[in-house]
Amino acid sequence: MMERTKLDLWVGMFVVAGIAALVMLALKVGNLSTYNVSDSYQVQAYFSNIGGLKPKASIKSAGVLVGRVTDISLDTERYEAKVTMSLDKRYQFPKDTFANILTSGLLGEQYIGLAAGGDSEMLKGGDQIKKTQSAMVLEDLIGKFIYSKADDAAK
Repeated sequence: MMERTKLDLWVGMFVVAGIAALVMLALKVGNLSTYNVSDSYQVQAYFSNIGGLKPKASIKSAGVLVGRVTDISLDTERYEAKVTMSLDKRYQFPKDTFANILTSGLLGEQYIGLAAGGDSEMLKGGDQIKKTQSAMVLEDLIGKFIYSKADDAAK
């Protein structure tokens, strides 16, 4: 009887440790790391396709977290996605900064990558990033590949 109780205790401890590991993994994958929004400035960018980009997605430059996506909406005049970004005031970027929608990790989390330009004038709150590259959509790439192979076979 004592052996059975000891075994149940060990199994229970492993189950609790497993649940704790799953919760930690879920928080890590859910991108819930802290980011202080109070010391930041807002900029906008327009993309023809944002793929799976979501509000609170990371904004990185050279792999460093520099901000978060705060809002995504459809501009009905341009019919493009308007992405509002909150950038940390510690990081200033030139006006000709390039914004790309990139994918990281095995789960395909999308984030915005900023590549600084060479302009001497810096972005301010309310400015717009003019140079953007939309998300790569896997279905479009597969479609182009299949059509190019079919076209090669026809020739």
